[in-house]
Parts: sequence; structure tokens; C-alpha cells
Amino acid sequence: MVDAIAASTLHLPPGPWSTVLEALCAQFPQIGRERWEARFARGRVLDAAGTPLGAEAPYRVGLCVRYFREVEEERAIPFRETLLHADAHLVVVDKPHFLPVTPAGGFVQETVLARLVRKLGNADLVPLHRIDRHTAGLVLFSADPSSRSAYQSLFRERRIDKGYEAWAPALPEQVFPLVRRTRIEAGEPFFRMHEGAGAANSETRIDVLERAGSRWRYGLRPVTGRKHQLRVHMAALGAPILHDPFYPVLAEPAPDDPARPLQLLAKRLSFVDPLSGRAREFVSELELLRLD
Repeated sequence: MVDAIAASTLHLPPGPWSTVLEALCAQFPQIGRERWEARFARGRVLDAAGTPLGAEAPYRVGLCVRYFREVEEERAIPFRETLLHADAHLVVVDKPHFLPVTPAGGFVQETVLARLVRKLGNADLVPLHRIDRHTAGLVLFSADPSSRSAYQSLFRERRIDKGYEAWAPALPEQVFPLVRRTRIEAGEPFFRMHEGAGAANSETRIDVLERAGSRWRYGLRPVTGRKHQLRVHMAALGAPILHDPFYPVLAEPAPDDPARPLQLLAKRLSFVDPLSGRAREFVSELELLRLD
């Protein structure tokens, strides 16, 4: 069976430990010794060559240790991704709301990446970009390391057109289409972003697709790819995306509510394929909730 999640890597720093186990316990104090011992016993701690290490393996500065991240009692996510396209180099998935793309927080196996690795049997899968857990829509994955850099360059060099849709409050005082260019920086707490002073490092092109009373459906085209860029820009305009738990204010932690997902959808991706030179476009089969 192909392991759904690649191992994390740590090069052991200088320290007073006599075994790898002691070093790992010191480096990750939030993980109890018993859990590390269980990982060693199950062959989930490896050396650089992929050989399982024993709990008594001697410590050495700089030793490369590979370990598999695990979460106790990981919560199941009942929403399913849809595989839209798969070839030898590229995989395209329609991601539902609430499902993370990659392991984060309390999710390891309940991620798009882990599910795809199990489904396709390809441990070389790597996401070419990310969308938030709360956002639904298209995600592209590289399936072959030999062509990965060619597809990554599409995002790095801004040669891919990304189209999103969002429901948010009406902005009748604005003239559309409009362009929002600001500086987005890390805020408090660490996972929230905000607009700060200084040269712009983000750009979003915004238009109106549908007017429905006090709520409009917007078309959003991010030119840059800053974390939470679309959510920050819409909130700063005075039209936070509906059901956003982070902006403009941080909501109290609550269980995921399928009746109130963040109304943001990665709807379209288009680009010239760097391998074939052919124009390609992918469109999400998902739709945002109809808001009357």
C-alpha cells in the first residue's frame, strides 16, 4: 500500500541527548514519549535511506530523521472531492468546503492529498497551489517530479488565469470592474492577515456577476497569490465574503456547518500547458449556495 502522506524530515540539532528518541521528545514536547515509542515500534521513524530506526538508535548531530505525522482521533470529514482530470503529469480535483488540501492542524489523512494518494496509488503527488480549507473548488496537483517545475512556473511567473466566485454584501458605491492593490501582511493571531502600510504586494481584479438585493455574486481574479488575499481584499472594501469565520473579525471556534460554508469558490483555471503548448481550461462543477 502506498503511504498517503510523505514523511517529514528533521536534521537533529546539537544537544545533550544519547538517543534519537530523547532528541525527538525534546524537539516536540507536545508529543508524549509514549507516542514516540509507539511510532518507533511501528516503523514510523526512519533514517535518510528510509530504514526504520529503533528507539535506542544513538543520537548524532545532523542526523537526518524522517517521521510520519499522526493525529490521534482525527475527525472524519464527510464531504468528498471529485477527480476531474488525471494524466501522467497533472491531476485536477474539485475540493469541497471544509476539506484541507494538505496536512495541517488536526488533519492528516482527511486531506485532499492523502485521499488522492490512496485513490491513485501515487506517492509523488504534490499540490501546485493551495486554497483554504474553508474554500471550495479547483486544485491542481503535480503527478510526476520530472515535469513538476514546469507546472510550478505557471504560478511563479503568473501565467495561469484564476477565476473565483463569491457572495458578499453589495457595494453600490463602487464602480466595477475595480482593482484592489494593497500590502498584505501577517496579523494576529498568526493565521490571520491584514492590509498594512507600504508598497503593494497583492492585486485582485473584482467584478459583479449577479446583483441580488443586498448581496451580490462577485467574480474575483487574483493576480498575486497572498494568503487569504481575496478574503482580506473583500473585507477591506466593506464586503466580507459571507460566512467568513476570520474576516473582518475572528469568530469563536465552532463545528463546521455545511449550511453556512464560506461563500468562496475557485471556479476556473486556464493556462497554456508547458509540456504540450496547448491551451487548457478547467471549470469546477460546484456551485455556491443560492442566496435570495
